[in-house]
Amino acid sequence: MPTLGLVNIAAIATGILGAPRLEAEAILVENGRVTAIGAASRTGAARADVVVDCVGTTVIPGLIDSHCHVVLGDYTPRQKTVDFLDSYVHGGITSVVSAGEGVHAPGRPHDAAAAKALAIAAAKCFEHFHPNGMKVNAGSVVLEPGLTDADFAEMARHGVRHAKYGFGGYAEPRDGEPEVRLAQKHGLCVMSHSGGSSIPGSSPISHEVLLHLRPDVCGHVNGGTTSLDEAGIDRIIAESPMALQIVQAGNLRSSLFIVKRAREANALARLCVASDTPTGTGVMPLGVMKSVCEIASLADLFPEVVIALATGNNTRAFRLAAGTGTIAVGAPADLVVCDAPSASLAADALTAIARGDIPGISCVVVDGQVRVGRSRNTPMAKRLSTFKGVAVAGAGH
Repeated sequence: MPTLGLVNIAAIATGILGAPRLEAEAILVENGRVTAIGAASRTGAARADVVVDCVGTTVIPGLIDSHCHVVLGDYTPRQKTVDFLDSYVHGGITSVVSAGEGVHAPGRPHDAAAAKALAIAAAKCFEHFHPNGMKVNAGSVVLEPGLTDADFAEMARHGVRHAKYGFGGYAEPRDGEPEVRLAQKHGLCVMSHSGGSSIPGSSPISHEVLLHLRPDVCGHVNGGTTSLDEAGIDRIIAESPMALQIVQAGNLRSSLFIVKRAREANALARLCVASDTPTGTGVMPLGVMKSVCEIASLADLFPEVVIALATGNNTRAFRLAAGTGTIAVGAPADLVVCDAPSASLAADALTAIARGDIPGISCVVVDGQVRVGRSRNTPMAKRLSTFKGVAVAGAGH
């Protein structure tokens, strides 16, 4: 695999909440992982097989969309759109976590055998299918009545790592607690729907139900699309260790309230940012980036901190591969080179994000391979990366 060097970097957002920003000039990547960060002369990045000249711009980790409604293949039945995951890479998203393939599968059955089969099939398909290099953490079983201990053991053996609660055939939302416990027993990370019902036939899930179920992640806590009430959010923060997922498809006012309360409770480590798309809200390649800009510009958090909520915090909450969503020696090289958009008053990407301006992306790297040059979805960056040793569509134009 060719080595990769990124040079002339002005700033790095690390994706690590405790140390979210790093001043370094270069990054060297070997065998798909970051092997050195620092001065170009020390890292040897300028002598790599492939060199990306970042021309004084910013590098951030590839964004992680921890609430993405994949089914099978790069197609969304809900919006009848093909290649949406490929397009999300152009929005800086290099990894997604399935919110349950069965949620939007046409004709979805509600029996335990079908739920198990669909989760295993999705996990195995996306193990080998990477649209535009994207890492799709698929095989999220939709919890249904009747799933047994043996079923969860079988799913875990076949690579199912996540579970979704809230769309199964339960007469009352509290009734799913046994299946939640079995999933957790076998090491699955359980995310629960929260708030109002989002599709016909589903049930709203209140904070009382969530505190009873005790999932690992409170999905779209700001609404998908209707949020929990503020008193309920306060109780979840105070009375549970659940991760709190904020999504673009939810309520912005609620998002800002949650950030404020989490900050007051010293609980920013529990916050993660996602899109909850494609849904009725639509296909949104810039969904995660848009939320990052909204939170950074309105919630009084540094942009590099909010980027950590959309990267490293997602890795921790959803137990993804170690180092994913961070820029550190040994981490997978999932990198986004970006700058202030051409019409912005900001001088760089982080300042643009702080102003609420979506930055322009000029390079996306997944596992050490350049996958995108100039993004077809973001605004034009003020400064565009240049490339040596690789042909990149749209580079420098």
